[in-house]
Amino acid sequence: MGSAAALTEREVFAANRARGRIVLSVAASAGVTRRVGVREEGSLRVRFPGAPGPALEAVIVNTAGGVAGGDRFDLDLTVGVGADLIVGTVAAEKVYRSDGPDAEMSVKLGVAAGGSLSWMPQELIFFDQARLRRSIDVELAGNASVLIAEAVVFGRSAMGESVETGHFFDRWRARRDGHLLFADGLRFDGAVAARLAEPAIACGNIALATALMVPGEEAHVAAVRAVSDQFNGEVGVSAWNGLMLMRLCAPDGAALRHDLVRALAALGRSTPRLWLN
Repeated sequence: MGSAAALTEREVFAANRARGRIVLSVAASAGVTRRVGVREEGSLRVRFPGAPGPALEAVIVNTAGGVAGGDRFDLDLTVGVGADLIVGTVAAEKVYRSDGPDAEMSVKLGVAAGGSLSWMPQELIFFDQARLRRSIDVELAGNASVLIAEAVVFGRSAMGESVETGHFFDRWRARRDGHLLFADGLRFDGAVAARLAEPAIACGNIALATALMVPGEEAHVAAVRAVSDQFNGEVGVSAWNGLMLMRLCAPDGAALRHDLVRALAALGRSTPRLWLN
């Protein structure tokens, strides 16, 4: 009886986990980028708030209201030849405490020759004892370009919250014509607050961001460094082998967003409109 009851409880838990998937493809026609394929499943939706133009803006919506242990979300975005897509989210995504299982996110971004993709969701907000595994895979063809800016905030300091323990594994891979350009991994497991307090990791800051630009060059690095006096936190930027990477670290989410917006502006990139609402 006991084992049967436990099994039923696990089945009920699994049946109530959020599942979501978006498959989106866009193409350029006469200088205008339009969506040519949209598939939505589960709790994920994609909306297009502006009229079609040289660039198309897409907004991801998670109707589940957040991310909890055992949830699974998949996004598969394809940008056609010469098309330009900007993707954001309707709000910061909250990752809630898990009783055991990881939440999982998989983001696959494909950009054809001459295409451009800007992936700029609002920040992830981690709660204490949250668990998330995320992968971001980028495939570029020919002279395609991509900008990825991802931020994570461990606890809402304005609410007096902190993340003492949790699990976050973040894996990035970018390839051009099948050849690996960039590989990165970030892992916090167990005592998150203690690790963030270490000088070599975050020196007590709780808000982190990474931005990857391909192609990227020393001129982009110089542009970011030229506005360094405007940053509230720490920003490091470098370029090599045709890409630019930027790391940001700040005391809270507001300071991080401030710095990320200014750094992207220095690169000539505007954030999605919902960032400013």
